[in-house]
Amino acid sequence: MDNIIEDYFRCGFTNREILILLEESHNIKLSLRTLERTLQRNRLWRRRNKTDVAEVAYFIHQQLQTSGRQHGYRWMHQKCWMYGIITDRETVRQLMRLLDGQGVDLRSRGRLRRRVYNSRGPNYVWHIDGYDKLKPYGICINGCIDGFSRKIIWLEANKTNNDPLVIASYFVNAVAENNGYPQRIRIDRGTENNHIAEMQIFFREDANAECVTIGPSTGNQRIERWWSTLRSQCIQFWMDHFEQLKEDGHFVGSFIDKSLIQFCFQHIIQEELDETVSAWNCHRIRPTHNPRAPSGRPSIMFDVPSLYGVQNFLYPVDQTKLSICREDCIFKDYPCDEDVFQLCVELMAEHNLVMTNDVYEITDFYLRLRQQMLHGLEMDD
Repeated sequence: MDNIIEDYFRCGFTNREILILLEESHNIKLSLRTLERTLQRNRLWRRRNKTDVAEVAYFIHQQLQTSGRQHGYRWMHQKCWMYGIITDRETVRQLMRLLDGQGVDLRSRGRLRRRVYNSRGPNYVWHIDGYDKLKPYGICINGCIDGFSRKIIWLEANKTNNDPLVIASYFVNAVAENNGYPQRIRIDRGTENNHIAEMQIFFREDANAECVTIGPSTGNQRIERWWSTLRSQCIQFWMDHFEQLKEDGHFVGSFIDKSLIQFCFQHIIQEELDETVSAWNCHRIRPTHNPRAPSGRPSIMFDVPSLYGVQNFLYPVDQTKLSICREDCIFKDYPCDEDVFQLCVELMAEHNLVMTNDVYEITDFYLRLRQQMLHGLEMDD
């Protein structure tokens, strides 16, 4: 139980929110005083024993070297808590102004006018779409967001966004993880979504066509709006990084180049996507002028809909049907073409190359692999 409480604490949840989640999600009922004693026993304080400012500054500086340069101070504060750094939002804001004043000025200029959106409750509709900003470099992203809570259901980087069996695997995994499926899904007209639509109808055998809503990608409002958040908090860094490789002549868009980008960078991009999802699902959405769009933390709005006076529209899934659907999926395996993957592994062993988690070391690793591979192709010619 202590580990669960610590996880919620690291997400930045208040004591009241932790008590609600313990009762609703884990069937653990505690008093506020018992929770406070547990937090104190585990030295989990929000205002005492704050992390040294120098350590906070170092963490922020490290984040600013990668896609963290896209973050605003609220998002950066959330990541500090996720990594066990105890500080307040104002300290983060001031440090970011000192360390990245130009970035703060650039981010403060963007403003959006949003359309009015309404959803009846969690799992009433899942919005599913692909994101192709990194597709020119071989990295394809697919995501799903719950319309009511705005919780991200999945966010996956892969070598393809066009194979319906691959996209279906994301849906099947999400249904298994949530022990159910939504009342409806919202997808675009692409053939890559055919299997998801068929599975949704298969799960709801008594359902009519209303359990699947099909329309243009630009009209898929919830997920389209979130893509702008993903770009600003993460993807813009990678777009700039790969564009620089292209301008320097180290990427020409060939099959080999895309496969090497997938081999070298897909794992670290997926890690950043997972980190972005965790930060988003635990952050607090501020109130808006739309009374039908609730404010709060996506994870809590999704897990405890009773707090917002709505019901959970999740349908329990038949495990036999789920097993049938699993047989019609292709799950993640190799990050790139299998032959290229095996060749890369051989070159790594031959030249003592090691892959790390540092972006710039991985870039050097990519350049060396590319040089060795192109040299080998020239020798064959």
